[in-house]
Amino acid sequence: MQGEATHGRVLWTVTGDDALTFLQGVVSNDVLPLASGTGLILTALLTPQGKYLADFFVARLPDGTLLIDIHETLSAPTIQKLNMYRLRADVQMTPSPLHVQRGLGERPPTALLDPRHPAMGWRLYSKQSGTAPAFDWDAIRVQHVIPESGIELLVDDSYILESGFERLHGVDFRKGCYIGQEVTARMKHKSELKKGLVRVHLEGEATTGTEITTTDGKPAGTLFTRSGNRAIAYLRLDRAKYPLLAGTASVTLDQDQPS
Repeated sequence: MQGEATHGRVLWTVTGDDALTFLQGVVSNDVLPLASGTGLILTALLTPQGKYLADFFVARLPDGTLLIDIHETLSAPTIQKLNMYRLRADVQMTPSPLHVQRGLGERPPTALLDPRHPAMGWRLYSKQSGTAPAFDWDAIRVQHVIPESGIELLVDDSYILESGFERLHGVDFRKGCYIGQEVTARMKHKSELKKGLVRVHLEGEATTGTEITTTDGKPAGTLFTRSGNRAIAYLRLDRAKYPLLAGTASVTLDQDQPS
């Protein structure tokens, strides 16, 4: 069984005796469980100030191969940054010849479940590129408020907790130090989030990137991925209870947010 071709992703093979321990010290999630078997883990690379630089999957395949699965626009700068942090660690990152497939429903024997949400199905790493697109992934992402690299997740701007990474299993608060850990932990334990990604209802036309304001013109956030009359938006939560506008479209906060 093949899955749908996944465009815009780049794969890197990670090798070396220190591969997992190196990643463990720089990324937001605990990747050491991959030492004992197959799996797929969502994680992020942050600035020392806790801002988002990149998100990617780390995969351990049934044959033992360790992969980084990352959006193509983030690939080169992320690998460059990881190599800068590598120092004398025994770890090498080289382009992989494999392709990413994804799908819903019946899972091929070697496919790995997407860790973000069951609705995101599975990912398969294969020498074959996969079939033509068959599913409306944007609709699924909007339904479950799952951010995408380069759309809701903005380099040197987003914070992963405001972007739902705890809910999406992309951060671990028990793993110890990593780059940006202090700021991320402080946001978790010492303050209540005042901004974040939410699902909203729209009436009218508005495009991705449109500023959201209160009806009296105060800035409230930004509109992102839209599917039908719903969308993912980044909102100031203290203003989300008021009537809002995205251009001429009316915006209201959906009451049944994912948790």
